[in-house]
Amino acid sequence: MSLGDEHDGQTRTRLPEGNTGDPYATPRRPARGSRSLIAVVGVVALLIAAIALANRGSDTPTGGSDTTGGAGAPARSAAPTAASGVRPVTGKNGEIPTGYARDEQGAQSAATNYAVALGSVDMFQRGPREAIVRAIHDPAVTDGLVKRLDDSYSAAFLANVGLTPEGLAPSGLTFVSRTIPVGAKVKDFTNDTATVEVWCTGLVGLAGEGSTKPVTSTWFTITEKLRWTGGDWKITGSEQTEGPTPVNGDNRASMADDIAKAVEGYGGFTYAR
Repeated sequence: MSLGDEHDGQTRTRLPEGNTGDPYATPRRPARGSRSLIAVVGVVALLIAAIALANRGSDTPTGGSDTTGGAGAPARSAAPTAASGVRPVTGKNGEIPTGYARDEQGAQSAATNYAVALGSVDMFQRGPREAIVRAIHDPAVTDGLVKRLDDSYSAAFLANVGLTPEGLAPSGLTFVSRTIPVGAKVKDFTNDTATVEVWCTGLVGLAGEGSTKPVTSTWFTITEKLRWTGGDWKITGSEQTEGPTPVNGDNRASMADDIAKAVEGYGGFTYAR
């Protein structure tokens, strides 16, 4: 990727190099005064999805243009999701894409893929969670963040989510936690720092016969602050806001077993701007 690419306003999606589970799925909770969100410094929205799941249990720049045609017809900008054809990353750390360009395009690609990693099922298991945090965060914040997250993902918390003390789904059920980025944009950028917003939809819940915590979806925007360190973009802090949320469609909800099969059968993507 080159510095010139940061202005083309185009989005690319490359087929997976491996199955990456979902930011990070973060369902929106119904308003109830007795509920509170757990915010962790550095990854403010990391636990919101799981908290929502636990609480539910108590309820049972522009690219090229083309002409529209006709004399005097206005020029139309290329769609922001049009492929740029530029390879998004040069390597990976485990299942996490790494090696981003030191430009706006690279920062957007990093923030988007990091949101996916932070929303994955692995975040609910101590060992994999630490590996993710250390792979995508600034080393200056990782030690404290790992400890805070370990404290937050307590056995009691995981039980409320419907998981075992090890962060696994009960026998016969599939735990779903995925974040699916819809788009990204740079809010601030320098040669060493960047602030990127990633608009996402997410899935979270337990799929399978007899699940009392069905998989639900939500919409949210994650804002990540990045710093260039060790030859790549790393997170120094993040926060989340609700929406933008579209009107629900008329799709009929699938059976729990269908959701479980879909999650097991469809892998993730490497996202890029």
